[in-house]
Amino acid sequence: MSFINFPAREINCKLVYYGPGLGGKTANLQWIYENTGTGQKGKMISLATETDRTLFFDFLPLDLGTVRGFKTRFHLYTVPGQVFYEASRKLILKGADGIVFVADSQEERMDANQETIDNLKENLKDHGLDFNTIPYVLQLNKRDLPGVLPVEELVKQLQQKGEPVVEAVAITGQGIFETLKEVAKLVLAELKKGG
Repeated sequence: MSFINFPAREINCKLVYYGPGLGGKTANLQWIYENTGTGQKGKMISLATETDRTLFFDFLPLDLGTVRGFKTRFHLYTVPGQVFYEASRKLILKGADGIVFVADSQEERMDANQETIDNLKENLKDHGLDFNTIPYVLQLNKRDLPGVLPVEELVKQLQQKGEPVVEAVAITGQGIFETLKEVAKLVLAELKKGG
């Protein structure tokens, strides 16, 4: 549900980083924030719970161009990974224009990845959003750890609808901006279609 700010000539889009607990959602946003120019971003807000954090900030990527003369400002959110925070997850998804699913590449995290994808689909449905049409990117994070599953295996098990897949190591920044650009391209393509 993008919001158009006519006086500022900006289209505001909401991107949500979704995934299992400790999968790298927070590390993604922290990397983007720390490596984005000061004039291009708002303040990062962190809402801490006992065991998890939700991060939010907005930024204006200058290299993505405009849509009908409007600049595009992206608002990036993470959801808490733990199932315990289901209400927060659901609330943060409201009005999402695009989703990045941050999957943990470790074999022992496959069940958590799959459960979280199922949870995402259910929560989107509750907001009247269609998983099959919402811009969506699958990020395979933690590629630097020993014993991670091969990319082909992860894609076979986790890819849902032919979405772009990006390998990443969030703590070093590998694949982070690539993931963001992929989801931003998909969101912009939807905006251009829509109006």
